[in-house]
Amino acid sequence: MSAPSPTVVPSFRSRIGPDVRSGYYAAPHRYRLHLSLSCPHCLRIAVTHSLLGLEDALPVTLLPAVPDAPGGGHEALRPLYEASSHQHPGPAVAPVLSDSWTGTVVSTHTPGILRDMIRQFGGHGPDLRPHGAEEAIEAVGRLCEQGVTAAAQRAGSSDGASADREAALATLLRTLDVLERRLASREHVLGGELTSADVHVWVTLVQLDTVHRHHLDAAAVHRITDHPRLWAYARRLAAHPAFRPHLDLDGIARRHHAHCRGREAAGSAVQIVDWATCARRESPAVR
Repeated sequence: MSAPSPTVVPSFRSRIGPDVRSGYYAAPHRYRLHLSLSCPHCLRIAVTHSLLGLEDALPVTLLPAVPDAPGGGHEALRPLYEASSHQHPGPAVAPVLSDSWTGTVVSTHTPGILRDMIRQFGGHGPDLRPHGAEEAIEAVGRLCEQGVTAAAQRAGSSDGASADREAALATLLRTLDVLERRLASREHVLGGELTSADVHVWVTLVQLDTVHRHHLDAAAVHRITDHPRLWAYARRLAAHPAFRPHLDLDGIARRHHAHCRGREAAGSAVQIVDWATCARRESPAVR
């Protein structure tokens, strides 16, 4: 499976407020996102950024797919980290929301960055966190992180006992079953409109197929594939104009191979979704 994150992970969690009294407040061109599209956290931010149409108000700097600094960070981010934390001990990692007025890091916390993009910058885009849906969005996020990503990592681990891997696979399949049932009667995971929950689910499915699949056997991958509505949904979103430009398949593969510490299994030869073909299509029906 993929290597764990660096031992010392820097965390800046300042938030963007609604006015000047809040210190960091939303102002066009004041802030910049620094993203590496091979990173799932960055990919969620990039897709959300496009859905909200923030290309002008909140510019983006793209970083290499594979971190290029010792310790797993990005050399280009080092000045921001050093300006924000004297003799910063950890790697300079993405994602980063930086303040161009001070040349410092505002936040590296993906959930906070996403919420502030939607609430403070997203006035002209779709409502990706509709009022009353926050709890449901958070619940879908936990499904993605615990029921899919963490379970897939454990199921593909070459270190754990066979019983532990089977239990993790069972958790993964139950979670996919839940998502499959959700999509039986609705276009998106929370209903008829696309929300931030869909962005999270889609990025999670991309990672499951392009990263975690490589460490599962063919039988496990076959059972994962047996969720037709879920994977059709993933294909449909991959053709959406806010999703497809950010799907860096080569970068994801290079990042995976650079960090991977496990052995590939038989499932690695079986691709679930032809992401490249999906990304070449446009789906005008997706809102």
